[in-house]
Order: sequence, then C-alpha cells, then structure tokens
Amino acid sequence: MRRREFIRGVAGCAAALPLGARAQQPPLPVIGYLGRETPERFATRLAAFREGLRTTGFDEGRNVVIEFRWADGQPDRLPALAADLVRRQVTVLAAPGGAGLAAKAATTTIPVVFETGVDPVEVGLVKSLSRPEGNVTGVTSLNVELTPKGLELLHELIPRAKSFAVLANPADAVATNKLMKDVKASSRALGLELQIYNANTETDFDALFAMLVQPRTGGLLITANPVFNTRAQQLAALTLKYAVPAVHAVREFVIAGGLMSYGGNIKESHRQAGIYVGRILKGEKPANLPVQEVTKVEFYINLKTAKALGISIPNTLIGRADEVIE
Repeated sequence: MRRREFIRGVAGCAAALPLGARAQQPPLPVIGYLGRETPERFATRLAAFREGLRTTGFDEGRNVVIEFRWADGQPDRLPALAADLVRRQVTVLAAPGGAGLAAKAATTTIPVVFETGVDPVEVGLVKSLSRPEGNVTGVTSLNVELTPKGLELLHELIPRAKSFAVLANPADAVATNKLMKDVKASSRALGLELQIYNANTETDFDALFAMLVQPRTGGLLITANPVFNTRAQQLAALTLKYAVPAVHAVREFVIAGGLMSYGGNIKESHRQAGIYVGRILKGEKPANLPVQEVTKVEFYINLKTAKALGISIPNTLIGRADEVIE
C-alpha cells in the first residue's frame, strides 16, 4: 500500500470513531451549592452569585456545573446536605446565607466559600479575616453589626416612643446573643425599653404580630437573620396589616411595603462569593484569599408606607436615604 493511501485510511478510521473516543474531554468542575432556604427565596442572591462567577469566566452549563442542595428553611438539614456534596467530591463548596458552619464541619480538604451577615471570626468560620487559613474563606456583609443602627433610626423617626419591639431568632444562638447584647446597649444609651419577641420559623410570625399590637410599641426592629432576611415580603405584609412601623436589614422589605431598611448590600456579598468561587476554580487557595467585607451600607425608605401609617418622615432621614420609594 502506498504511503499516501495508508495515511488517508488512518484518517478515515479516526473520523469514523465517536467524538468521545477521538478526544476525551476533561470533566467540568462542579460547584456544590449549599442553600439554607429554597431556590425561590434565594433567586435574587443566586442571580448575583452567578454574575460573580461570570466575571471570572465561568458560566453554568458551559464550563462549570452547579449541584444544588436546599434545606427548605430547615437548618438542621444542612449537615447532611453538606456531607452529601462532599461525598459527590465537588470541586468547591459554596455556602451562602448561614450555611457556612455546616460546610466547614463537613470537610477539611474541599475549598469552602461562605457568605454571611455575621462576624466570621466570632462564629468560628475563620481564625482571621486577613489570614483565614485552612480550606475556608468567604464574604461578610456584617449585617448583624449594623442592626443597632436600625433602633437608632426608629428612635429618630418616632422620638416620642419610649418602648420598641425587637424580633430575634434564638435558634441562631451565637449570632443572636452578640446582636442582642449590642441592641440592648444601644437601647440603654437612648433611654429606651425593649420588648423581645422570638421566632425561628415563618409559622411564628402571625401569632407574634397579633401579640405585638397589644402592648402598643413605638415600632419594630427586625434583626438581621437568614430566616427574616429571606422572608422580607411576608414580614412587610404583616407590618402593613398590623400598622407597625418597622426597620429591617434588607432592601426587599421596603420594596414589598415595609417602612425602612438599613444594612449591607446582600446582592453584592453574594456576587463577591461567586467571584471567590471562580478564583478558586482557577487554582487559587482559600488560605490566600482574605475574607471580603462588603462595607457599603444601604438605607431605604418607603414614603407610601409612611403615609399609610400616618408618619411624617423627617427631612434629615430622607436626605440620608440611598433610595426613597414614593
């Protein structure tokens, strides 16, 4: 057989082979996404996370796969879901919105990127913000640290009131204890009394608001917590139903009809988490990525709600707001 004919024959055989046999493509990296809530409640945050991934060159379905595990608002399910993702041997584990501790406990080898509103050093996620060490790093919006400011805003809005209600979640003991210590210190400095109401599921909300209006309070401070943050619309509807002036940590609360919100930019913290996951997929080590702090604070006011509640918003507050909804 002539050399030219032999080469053509070999090329023809190669062309006849299945694509996978001709060029075995490496498997796509897999992100394990550990969600405390449901896809619906995390829709805005998940969109921001995907946006962060895209800025580092990763698109879900094109060059990266995301495996989701949702706890459906039941945080006690998080350890088992995290363990399942570890058994799946995902490339990196994303743990937003209060899922970080479960992810950290599940693995010491797979990189973990958390997103949280609390101080990650205080709750034991990392040893240091600048030098996280080990396999864990992430992003914090420090919403818990900002919560006492919400009480100050309520006091400035309704200076005649001497008592305010506070909604807290005792199930998140470490973060809530620190938060309530700071809120109580702020109330003492302002000469205010506090009425503490506890809730850890949405089924508690209706009964709580019914109790809230009995001893008439000046307003309600909704503390920063994953349960309350992802149920901002429901809480806004209840504050309107029971005519309770309230301040929350997240902008969605005001958009849904709540009076005021003051807190870190949660969309930005999830976007930054997506960026960190992308950087780790490119080969960077969590120990070399300092914990990112989203320092931008947002203040929103709903003037339509204020009018419905018969409250006049001082110009001093309106002038400081990032956005006023009319």
